[in-house]
Amino acid sequence: MLDKTQTQFSHVKPGDTKFVGGGLRDFFLYRDLGIAQATNGKVIAHLVKANLPPEEGTGWHRHEADFQIVIMMKGWARFMYEDKETLVEAGDVVHQRPGIRHYLFDYSPDMEYLEIVSPADFKSIDVEPAAQIPKPTPWPAQRTED
Repeated sequence: MLDKTQTQFSHVKPGDTKFVGGGLRDFFLYRDLGIAQATNGKVIAHLVKANLPPEEGTGWHRHEADFQIVIMMKGWARFMYEDKETLVEAGDVVHQRPGIRHYLFDYSPDMEYLEIVSPADFKSIDVEPAAQIPKPTPWPAQRTED
């Protein structure tokens, strides 16, 4: 039976939390969905959206995490997973196995994805490159806000 003392019910509506900077990457904005608090740090779920054009990308890294999925909600992003380029488009779901070396190097101005990771305080560790990174797609000079 589920131990209800370890987690709490959570219901976050769109207006309850805002997209803010200060997350893992300064070129993205993050919207907390209240899951880390509800699970006492077992899981984090947040929406991530593009804030600035992809200049350097995330760099090669891996996560110290037991579980991670990315669900692309809007737009697209291009990743390198080890030595394989992967285009992730709206509606796609990616399970990143623990420790996989990856690099998010390109994304559309409207990119937004849901990321779910366990544990909530996962670490991002820089690693040696696994392959050469293609150039990102330039953004239009002016971008319109949603």
